[in-house]
Amino acid sequence: MEAHQFLLALLIILVSARIFGELAAAIGAPPVIGELVAGIVIGPSLFGWVENHELIHLFAEVGVILLLFQVGMETDVEKLISAGKESTIVALGGFFAPLIAGFCLAYYLFDLPYLVALFIGGTLTATSIGVTVRALTDLNRHNSREGQITLGAAVLDDVLGVILLALLYDFTVSGAVNWANTAKVMIFVGSFFLLAPILARLMSSVIQHLDTRIDNPGLIPTTIVSLVLFFAWAAHEAGAPELLGGFAAGIALSRRFFLPFGLSMHAQPAFSHKIERQMLPIIQLFTPIFFVTVGLSLDLTTVDWSSPLFWYLSISLLAVAILAKFTGAMLLKEPLQRRLIIGIAMMPRGEVGLIFAGIGATAGVFDNDVYTALIVVIVYTTLLAPYLMKQRFRKARHPIEA
Repeated sequence: MEAHQFLLALLIILVSARIFGELAAAIGAPPVIGELVAGIVIGPSLFGWVENHELIHLFAEVGVILLLFQVGMETDVEKLISAGKESTIVALGGFFAPLIAGFCLAYYLFDLPYLVALFIGGTLTATSIGVTVRALTDLNRHNSREGQITLGAAVLDDVLGVILLALLYDFTVSGAVNWANTAKVMIFVGSFFLLAPILARLMSSVIQHLDTRIDNPGLIPTTIVSLVLFFAWAAHEAGAPELLGGFAAGIALSRRFFLPFGLSMHAQPAFSHKIERQMLPIIQLFTPIFFVTVGLSLDLTTVDWSSPLFWYLSISLLAVAILAKFTGAMLLKEPLQRRLIIGIAMMPRGEVGLIFAGIGATAGVFDNDVYTALIVVIVYTTLLAPYLMKQRFRKARHPIEA
């Protein structure tokens, strides 16, 4: 992609994200839906104005990493820790239920090959943490009880998804599972989550010290973005998704950060607010690029709308994709309204589902009918979840306490 082509593509992405986001807000829908629709409209599904080039994809990755950093900074760590048990139940239920149900549906009902059925089940396990936290943030519910349970569950779901993807990739390449590689990934990911926030907090202390001695308005944005990108890279090296590195950095810079064994480090509230204030314009610039790019990744023109297998499979998988994500939420001892919201928040597959489906297609596991059926399921769950979350909060007879 030439420089002028990239600049034009970026212009179209930013303008369309703003227009469609405002239109969505005007009709009472979450702005993130407008941004996803913008990608579908300007991408190959409709006008084809913008191609999902690797350079644009990299900008989108920075957007979701910064979004998770913002969420981490605004997260009440004490609430997140207290929701750990519930988050684990939601994550495990929302991971294994769609995996098993999707596999059984594809293998036994549609008589698809074993490996194809495994990849279908794996794709349905995904939860798009980016779409989920953006929808909760738009509704100002990311620090609510249901928001913290969902956030913890989505993080764990992403880690489980990485491990499953490693297993399926080994199985596709060699016909067997390399348990040694899987164990190594688990150890690296666990070590990262243990050490990264502590290291980030120590580094932030250095940044705060420099800020008191250097009169440079660009110091905080430059150093904080560098810190976030470093931990995103470290997360990738540890085998975890890059966006979880941004989340770990944000958690470490939150107003109260807990070290292991219950020790705590108190940040200066004024410094935390200063970081948030100076980082917000950067985050708001990059984040819409990510959601538009999710829409760009979809090419609905490839769907064979006349194929009976496509319709039967997509409708069946859609039912499994929606219902199975409620499994873990329904096991909680929480009010029904909260459990419903958590189940809905775990529904969107977004970019995580696209990664699973894309790997399956690239490896030759999926034929066109199966692949397009999965794409439709990913599109529908991604667009439906933010809308249903807003409706569920609005229709609640009694407000759910934060």
